[in-house]
Amino acid sequence: MFDKGEITLLREERKRKISQFIEENKKATVTELSELFGVSESTIRRDLEELDEQGVIQRAHGGAVVVERAAPEPPIIQRTTENEEKKKRIGEAAAELVRDGETVFLGSGTTTLEVARHLVHRSNLTVITNALNIANLFAGKPNITVIVVGGLLRHSELSMIGHITEQALKELRADKVIMGMRAISIEEGLSNDYLPETMTDRTIIQSAPEVILVADHSKFGKVSTALVAPITSVNKMVTDEGTPPQIVADLRAMGIEVIVAPDVEEG
Repeated sequence: MFDKGEITLLREERKRKISQFIEENKKATVTELSELFGVSESTIRRDLEELDEQGVIQRAHGGAVVVERAAPEPPIIQRTTENEEKKKRIGEAAAELVRDGETVFLGSGTTTLEVARHLVHRSNLTVITNALNIANLFAGKPNITVIVVGGLLRHSELSMIGHITEQALKELRADKVIMGMRAISIEEGLSNDYLPETMTDRTIIQSAPEVILVADHSKFGKVSTALVAPITSVNKMVTDEGTPPQIVADLRAMGIEVIVAPDVEEG
């Protein structure tokens, strides 16, 4: 007979092998795992639920899939040409959500920079930003009031982060926040790969009643190191046609407005 310690060890070893199997095969059903490990389907379901809670795998209908980790983000200069045309379309579509006379916060990133480029000729806007390249874009535009929040410079992103930035943001209010995110998962929420930036991102989200996330298809279904906020903290998302239709449908079912920017201009 096994004692309690041996049973626990057997369970942990089975869970380790289950996670390894899913990692290698990208997905698995409850039925095939039950047959593979010689235990009941209810036992497999419990194992999968525990592994999902630990962030090792992601539960799916009838089984589980591998959790895809977002790779470390390269510097903003290197990302400029990644999905460039899609980002331009997303930027244009997101800019259309901003009305003259509004105050909008624009976060750092290559996609938000495209939003800014479509706002430079607008009238009577107030733009708050922690991104030096975005602030520079609006320099010399008398039709736009620019508020730049200070803080610690994150050189790779040309952005200001940290306690000073967060304190400044708490003194400001915008009508809309438009920001990007490294990794987006319906189950795991919004996450990034740079821990010192996490609290700044959380403060940004809280600085306006409407949060608009701009992200190309490569950011979806990914999980990174630091949780920023649940997916429900976002009101609208602007993405491209490469984002899987099921993800778009799931987001809309949660009450999030999703705008899919077309890849080509409609003629």
